[in-house]
Amino acid sequence: MVLIFDWLERELETECIAVRVLKESPRGSVRLIRHKTTGQRFVLRRFTGNAEVYRSLLGCACKNLPATLEVASRGAEHLVLEEFIGGDSLAGLLKGALCSPRETRRIATQVCQALWVLHSMSAVHRDVKPSNIILRGPDAVLIDFDAARFHHPEQKTDTQVLGTTGFAAPEQYGLSQSDIRTDIYAMGILMNVMLTGEHPSKRLADGRLGRIVGRCTHVNPQKRYQNVLRLMEALS
Repeated sequence: MVLIFDWLERELETECIAVRVLKESPRGSVRLIRHKTTGQRFVLRRFTGNAEVYRSLLGCACKNLPATLEVASRGAEHLVLEEFIGGDSLAGLLKGALCSPRETRRIATQVCQALWVLHSMSAVHRDVKPSNIILRGPDAVLIDFDAARFHHPEQKTDTQVLGTTGFAAPEQYGLSQSDIRTDIYAMGILMNVMLTGEHPSKRLADGRLGRIVGRCTHVNPQKRYQNVLRLMEALS
């Protein structure tokens, strides 16, 4: 894997140019790059941690997930080359206006379809939020798997606390191990923010969608929807 890492690093430096930094943190960086000859754009992630979910997504085709093209590791450092998803982030759109109930159901259902692929691999995204959802035409695309991990039934807690305050489920703070219901909790927060602009603890959405949000965000994971298929049924 070290040889592949060094080869990929050299190839990218030779064949591509950096366009801009999309995100930077102590764990690593995310850059938009462009191929010098074809002009095709890609996302290059360089980070420390665990890249096992990215490796599982190699060759996976889902319109609600970006294509993972290359993954290389050198010790705890990883390079991931991804399809660039052109469009507007849901976070940016929510700065100007809230979503209608119909639009909320449509986008949430598509994010659930992306989560179904991850959950089928026993992977948990752990960071579902508006800035990690890109609206590409009619499709909602869930991005950024840097916080994602596989669920290990033998473990009682997560080995690393990751997630975004406000969207992270209680179990992500060391109470228990995160699992697919952790993403369902975040889906509830997401839908409430789309509808009201607020966390449900401050203002809960009205009507049936509000009741769905309430079930998604129950403190006890056993009382949430137990998988995204059940959530999609409720949204339909």
